[in-house]
Amino acid sequence: MSRTTRIPGERRMLLAMAVDATGSGMYVPFSLVFFHHVTGLSFAAVGLVLTVVGLVGLGALPLAGSAVDRFGAHRVQLVLYGIRGAGFLLYPFAHSLPAFAAVALMTAFGDRAFPAVQQSLIGEIAQGADGDRLQASSRALRNGGLGAGALLASLIVALAGDTGFTAAAWLNAVSFAAAALLMRGVRVIRRAPAGPAARAQAGYGLVLRDRPFLALTFANFLNALGYAALAILFPLYITTWLRGPAAMSGAAFTLNTILCAAGGVLVAARVRRRGARRTRSAALGSVLFASSFVALVVLGTLRPGSAWVIGAALLVVTVLYTLGELVHSPAAGALSVAAAPAELRGRYMAAYQLSWSLSAAVAPSLFTALLDVDGRLPWLLLALTSLAAAVLLLRLERALPKAAVHPTAPVVAAGSSRPARVAAAA
Repeated sequence: MSRTTRIPGERRMLLAMAVDATGSGMYVPFSLVFFHHVTGLSFAAVGLVLTVVGLVGLGALPLAGSAVDRFGAHRVQLVLYGIRGAGFLLYPFAHSLPAFAAVALMTAFGDRAFPAVQQSLIGEIAQGADGDRLQASSRALRNGGLGAGALLASLIVALAGDTGFTAAAWLNAVSFAAAALLMRGVRVIRRAPAGPAARAQAGYGLVLRDRPFLALTFANFLNALGYAALAILFPLYITTWLRGPAAMSGAAFTLNTILCAAGGVLVAARVRRRGARRTRSAALGSVLFASSFVALVVLGTLRPGSAWVIGAALLVVTVLYTLGELVHSPAAGALSVAAAPAELRGRYMAAYQLSWSLSAAVAPSLFTALLDVDGRLPWLLLALTSLAAAVLLLRLERALPKAAVHPTAPVVAAGSSRPARVAAAA
């Protein structure tokens, strides 16, 4: 069997990820404009609603984690597809502020909970190096799908005008329905948790007492700030501090997306073949992040007047930054999934996902405040946080479960004598 079809039903799962990401790509890059045209509300109202419901939506994470541990990630994922699809189906009818807030809150609950549920699902169906491979594949597909969705939405709006935004909303709802249908054809065979009953009933109390995992989550928060920089800090830094054209930030984002989509699986496979520990792979990615941020500090110190020089320098920095993402992301994702006990994986992944959500909430105000003082300060801070994350990851090697650190460990879930299986339904 080929390497990419080792797990039966895997192709359907990956296709569902690609369809989901393509639909999301229709609104993620320009969400404010998207919702303004769909609902008819002002930009200020849309921005305020999205901020508030985004924070309130964090409450979905602990609920989703508990649901995964009780009903399984596969069932919860299908429910979330339905919630997200219904939200985008209703958006064009939500013209009043209360209606938009209600629909946005429903969608936010689905969007905030979905990554943790998907991580839990990967943990249910794949262990060992298979988990790393699926992490890399899902990341590559998400980047490719977001890029394709953004291009598709641009074409629809160009051809249909403002009504194209409504069409894009409904197409996004269709993408969630299609992804759900694909995932319904994947049958996940869950095993009853083999751990002590008291452990399974401990809930989030056990998560909060698991200091190594909390440290791993904090390390991810430090790195997640760096992930947020490309979309938030890059455009501001280029146009204000470097005084370069705004198009450069779009070019950097596009280059990052293309490289992640085209090279994500290849780079991750090369890292796996070298047998690197997940902690060390993730730490290497953090160091590469830090190197790119230091390069931006240097560029901001020199501040060349030539747009060509700035463009060439940003090209090199973007490639270095993307390489860090390609090395860090699959290793860190697989490490978090493998470090969680099977009977509480849903709750653990919900706690881990908070590191991403909190960084997304903190990053805009943090970056803009530092940028107002000196354009180099945000990058200096990110270089320090990335290096601190690398050190923390290396120190956690001995504290985390051995099977989580080593991707070549036996492909058997914790507390089980047999590996999890997934199969395509007839």
